[in-house]
Amino acid sequence: MQIASFDLRSAALAALALMGWFASPPARSQEAASGPRRPAAEAAGNVRVAPGFKLDQIYSVPKQTQGSWVALCVDPKGRLIAADQNGLLYRMTPPPLDGQAPVEPEPLGVDLGGAHGLLYAFDSLYVMINEGKRVHGLYRVRDTDGDDRYDEVKLLREIKGGGEHGMHSIALSPDGQSLYVVCGNSTALTEVDSSRLPLTWGEDNLATRIPTGFMDDSLAPQGYIARTDPDGAKWELIAAGLRNPFDIAFDRDGELFTYDADMEWDIGEPWYRPTRVNHVISGAEYGFRNGSGKWPAYYLDSFGAAVDVGPGSPTGITFGYGAKFPKKYQDALFISDWSFGKLRAVHLRPEGASYTAEVEEFISGQPLPVTDVVINPKDGAMYLAVGGRGAQSALYRATYVGGEAETPALPPADPQAAAKRDVRRKLEAYHGRPVEGAVEAAWPYLSDQDRAIRYAARIALEWQDPSQWRAKALAEKDPRKAIAALVALSRSSGKDQAHRKPGDPEPDPKLQAEILATLDAIDASQLAPADRVDLLRAYALAYSRLGRPIDEAIARLVARFDPMFPTKAVESDFLLAEILAYLQAPTAAAKIMTALREANSQEEQIQYALILRNLKAGWTPALREEYFRWFVDVAAGYRGGNTFASSLKTMKDQAIAALSDEERTALKPILNAAPTGKSPRELLASRKLVKNWTVAELAPIVERGLEENRDLERGRRLYGAVACATCHRFGSEGGGVGPELTAVAGRFGVRDLLESIVEPSKVISDQYAAVVIAKTDGQVVTGRVGNLFGDNLSVIEDMFDPGHATNVKREDIEEMKASSISQMPVGLLDSLTEEEVQDLVAFLLTRGDAKTAARRP
Repeated sequence: MQIASFDLRSAALAALALMGWFASPPARSQEAASGPRRPAAEAAGNVRVAPGFKLDQIYSVPKQTQGSWVALCVDPKGRLIAADQNGLLYRMTPPPLDGQAPVEPEPLGVDLGGAHGLLYAFDSLYVMINEGKRVHGLYRVRDTDGDDRYDEVKLLREIKGGGEHGMHSIALSPDGQSLYVVCGNSTALTEVDSSRLPLTWGEDNLATRIPTGFMDDSLAPQGYIARTDPDGAKWELIAAGLRNPFDIAFDRDGELFTYDADMEWDIGEPWYRPTRVNHVISGAEYGFRNGSGKWPAYYLDSFGAAVDVGPGSPTGITFGYGAKFPKKYQDALFISDWSFGKLRAVHLRPEGASYTAEVEEFISGQPLPVTDVVINPKDGAMYLAVGGRGAQSALYRATYVGGEAETPALPPADPQAAAKRDVRRKLEAYHGRPVEGAVEAAWPYLSDQDRAIRYAARIALEWQDPSQWRAKALAEKDPRKAIAALVALSRSSGKDQAHRKPGDPEPDPKLQAEILATLDAIDASQLAPADRVDLLRAYALAYSRLGRPIDEAIARLVARFDPMFPTKAVESDFLLAEILAYLQAPTAAAKIMTALREANSQEEQIQYALILRNLKAGWTPALREEYFRWFVDVAAGYRGGNTFASSLKTMKDQAIAALSDEERTALKPILNAAPTGKSPRELLASRKLVKNWTVAELAPIVERGLEENRDLERGRRLYGAVACATCHRFGSEGGGVGPELTAVAGRFGVRDLLESIVEPSKVISDQYAAVVIAKTDGQVVTGRVGNLFGDNLSVIEDMFDPGHATNVKREDIEEMKASSISQMPVGLLDSLTEEEVQDLVAFLLTRGDAKTAARRP
């Protein structure tokens, strides 16, 4: 078979100017094969690879006989084993790096199909069956007579689940003694013999959840990671609260990572969480809940992410260890995004006892539905499977052809980070069971500056008998220690309403009163912003786990919280609004409506509207009218994912259901009014033109303005007014369909930032680049490939309306190429005055921090 190649050494240098990437020729010469029309059998197109690398297609999978491949592994002889999503397993020897020998896959000879995960370990092939008629679960396949043929198939553990959110990949533990498996959120928790995660999870939200119609009855723990022995006999739960991670990987230090999925239907809503790389530590909870119940990353009982990536569909991941790549890429974590056709290199760096990261485009295509990626230690090459959901499948090989020496990578020397990890691991030794001395060992670290260490200390505490440390927690005077200890006490002493079953003991009102009294003694005004958020979350957990406080306590609590709101910090204001609405504070309606009115983005407004729908106290006719007019005049113009419109409708319907008959009658004209809300694009177009600004004009104006005290609150408001917040997240505000801007100050100077806004097509990130599809009927579709199924591509043409997509059949495609035009609109600053541009840029370059507002030239 001829090997088709994307060889970047011969690409035009002009293409390198596009974000440092080369444009690659198509996988085959389509002109010679069938004229200019793109054949339906092609697995990838418009492929780009990082400089110095080459990508070869070494096998095109015949769809009718070998299906669509979704998983790979490497056996001890360097052969690849692949799994058809709805078919059999295949084994093949890859061609030599300097040759063009044919790839000839052979069926493995065992009656196993529908696998999502493969691993060769302990002289066995482990297979996770997740689709098809066979019992779903973990299998062990062996060659018992040494003839290089597998002849024994044994089911080690049946696991209840299946489909694309069922059981997925398998990984070997760093010590080589056990297996780790990862399961998506439609997988029932298998029976475990032990757990690192306290078995006390709950939904833990004060604002009731908006159902979306997808797995509405599914509760925590959701997606999880577990460990088992080579025989699959004993199982231990490691972490949970994930949505649908497909794969897991260990780094050199034995730290575990996964790439978790978003819920793409939630785009545009405040509870949307982007795909993200998670550092998986012992006993961690990551806060995925269905519908509007997802926990934000800033909750202290959710461990958060090493880095947010954005919309996508995570599939296989692997570290670059063993690859004949430059050191930078040997150390990288490679993550596959199936829907947007990306293989990204994640460059992790220690941050205390955990990690942060930068994400780089390594290979991209439109389409390039990568399903799995492995490094073959025999030849040092990277192998990628492309396919899934019946799409045309192929096997690719990535090799380095640049000039840099391919020396073995060594872990970077960071003794401080190693010391922090050692502290965290010592605390993790107390996870899973009561251990003598655990309370004394963990207590000092409840106030540690390192979030991962604080987390490990609190989990250690939760595994100990609360009677041993209840009094200590209630008497603690250090605010940070007290907050963490009281969170642990609430979580250890009660279940939230969703998880409470008949026969469970009733919450202890005396304990709640004691917890609230200790929290009341903490002076919130003296806390750092992050500690203030933790304090408010501690109050919320005391309510969700131990019940609604008695009336006398409610009056005192309202008096405490009412003066705090608003703080003008999104995280604490959301929590404060939830608490005030939960307590039915008399002023909550007026205050939260003011916050909604002044909110910067649609996500922020929707969050306040979500909270207000449950509020019964404090409404006036004018406030009720304003609330329901918001749905008609404002929210009707907003756009989002598949459940966006239905979520708003449910929110409104629930608010209407709480009205009295008299209120419904008075509000009938508004409740029945036709939508008048304008879309973000329409609102942007309606703004008055001030000047067609150029970078040359604005750069000196902004640089001069940053030497002065800027109005950062106005900059924040302008961030929403000129539609930046529609697509871009900044801190906890804004949308998730465009690049994250929170850390823009660390990447851009004034001129660079202005150039990216004023001239968005000058440099286009591959991560957000569009394609131009010319169809055989003469139509042209321009956008990002957001999904695919079989031979159908789903193209998002308008990033202001990410929930709407255009379907294009591959057989109807005449040509597909990268677009030279950014999907970001031009002229975003043209409705702003000089002073407004100065305030907006100051807000972005200082992360909204007034203390640093005049520090950047």
